[in-house]
Amino acid sequence: MSARDNILARVRRGLGLRGDKPGDECILVEEHIRQNHRGPRPAYKWDKEADRFQKRSEMLGTTVDRIATLSEAPAAIARYLKAKELPLNGVVWPGLKHMDWTGAGLSFAAREAHADDLVGVTGAFCAISETGTLMLLSGHDTPAAVSLLPETHIAIVDVQRIVPGMEEAWDLMKAERGLPPRAVNFVSGPSRTADIEQTIVIGAHGPYRVHVVLYGSADFQ
Repeated sequence: MSARDNILARVRRGLGLRGDKPGDECILVEEHIRQNHRGPRPAYKWDKEADRFQKRSEMLGTTVDRIATLSEAPAAIARYLKAKELPLNGVVWPGLKHMDWTGAGLSFAAREAHADDLVGVTGAFCAISETGTLMLLSGHDTPAAVSLLPETHIAIVDVQRIVPGMEEAWDLMKAERGLPPRAVNFVSGPSRTADIEQTIVIGAHGPYRVHVVLYGSADFQ
């Protein structure tokens, strides 16, 4: 028995669990997870997921733009950056490098973010209408730093990927990905903290601005 196994066996005995290895208990735990027991949640009171998501996002300080198709996103992002007098260069998820950034007058490098990148453009695995939250999964084409390091985070979101709540977001992740990636990040508006004298500070641990570009049918659900 290795030192690790010996320590875990002693812990199990201290907890009053029989045997040195989990054995059938692992099967019971996995079955419990598969059954996906749900706790209480608020009543579902909205009709259109996209409208609910936009309303909740704006309450958190996120700005939202609505466009018809994904191909319009570069031009929409260029308009936003010019209106805010922000840099027209930055970093974009490698998974979005195929889009016509140059044609929109933008210069975005398809890579993970560096400390001097001021604008980061990402997609989102899905969005949660109940809380106005983006769910981002890390990966080779979706590096987490692009949404965390730049002062301005812009996310492109398909309205068909908006789900009602956190439960549905995890269900979708398990259905499409199986096991979770190395990191799952939830973004609910610009970074903020009130740790010092209960004074709200924006951008303390992440972007000062979050802007979402929603594309797809305005009649979604």
